[in-house]
Amino acid sequence: MTNAFWIVAGYLAGSCPTGFLVAKYIYGADIRGFGSGNIGATNVGRLMGKRWAVAVAVFDMLKGGLTVLAASRFVSDPAVLALTGLCAVLGHNFPFWLGFKGGKGVATTFGVIGFYDFFLPWPAILGGVVWYVVMKTTKYVSVASIVGLFSAAALTFFFGMPAPYVAASFLLAALSTWRHRANIERLRKGTESKVK
Repeated sequence: MTNAFWIVAGYLAGSCPTGFLVAKYIYGADIRGFGSGNIGATNVGRLMGKRWAVAVAVFDMLKGGLTVLAASRFVSDPAVLALTGLCAVLGHNFPFWLGFKGGKGVATTFGVIGFYDFFLPWPAILGGVVWYVVMKTTKYVSVASIVGLFSAAALTFFFGMPAPYVAASFLLAALSTWRHRANIERLRKGTESKVK
């Protein structure tokens, strides 16, 4: 029962549509009708500026990461904790509050990976550094997100984290890549927007 509780809690915590709520109650707009239509931090930044984008990204990281951390106080099985984190990202990507149409899970995935082991956050931290370097170099958030998440996943293996964490991290990186499929198509065509 405890295992099932945390897995469901992961989905519910992840499904809190941070970007949607911030845009609606702070800016008075439906973020889904602006820019890419995505509820994530990047699109919030387009509408409301960098400060709000950072705020949304941080909250999206914490809503997944802190749920995993809370679960780890009661559950020791890495497989259950991996599922809790996976479900947090699924909640962000497919929130039932918004008809299962959510974000791409980048920030939430970084948060989950960062809190799989509270004393070993380096895969997420270094993956975030890769994200930043790629973003500053290419000016493409989509490219930075995909490269950064796969780097973080590879680092979970490099740092010897339990197999369920490694598998979940690669699965989440692949899921985010699939969620970026429209961006990948625009990259192929040379029409993907760059950050300013």
